[in-house]
Amino acid sequence: MQVTIRHWLLLLLVIMGLNLGGCGAAQQAASLDSSGDPSTTETVSSPVNTSGSPQVTDLPRLEGKATVVLTVKGSPITIEVNGTDAPITAGNFVDLVEQDFYNGLVFHRVVPDFVAQGGDPQSKNPNFPVERLGTGSFVDPETSQPRYIPLEIKPQGAKTPIYSKTLKTAGVSNPPELRHERGAVAMARSQAPDSASSQFYITLAAQPFLDGDYAVFGYVTEGMDVVDKIQQGDRIESAEVTQGIENLKK
Repeated sequence: MQVTIRHWLLLLLVIMGLNLGGCGAAQQAASLDSSGDPSTTETVSSPVNTSGSPQVTDLPRLEGKATVVLTVKGSPITIEVNGTDAPITAGNFVDLVEQDFYNGLVFHRVVPDFVAQGGDPQSKNPNFPVERLGTGSFVDPETSQPRYIPLEIKPQGAKTPIYSKTLKTAGVSNPPELRHERGAVAMARSQAPDSASSQFYITLAAQPFLDGDYAVFGYVTEGMDVVDKIQQGDRIESAEVTQGIENLKK
């Protein structure tokens, strides 16, 4: 009994750590925090409001699939990015890769048998306090404003994703089309549904309890042995779109 209780307490802490922690009056955004959920501590001043519509203007979309290769410790990690089932989430990621945004950023959170999380732009600075990593987001150089994307989850059997709601909140009982299998790549976010920006995580094992709450947008197809060896502080040496860039629409 004590072992079971300890297991669930640990699981609860891990889940909480996936969330972004905000500050002040701002809402929290996406990433894994110290407690254990795929969350971030990015600060959201004005979350995306899609009003339930998949037609979100001014955000990149991926119409189809693309292949992204991350290089960590000199070894490649190949990701198939799925814009068919998560067009906005996938488009945001591919767009950031195309801008060389992830080059030099670190995996600031690694929880064994759970996730490896990175994508905080503040991590490029080696002098930035480690304890504050997980609070950063992508700032669009054209607008000088942070860019956030809506929570986007497509239920199995649905023609289009649900936006700005978890499947439970939306009253949907079907599981998501893209699930948290081992090697899933998904966006970290805070408690605010529309708070994901740049931080992402890769699952080190299947995490079905996250299904319907966080937006998976692709899977590692090669290089999981590299992912398994990622340690906190390891840098993304490069990130490159090797196929499907023509499917990115801005």
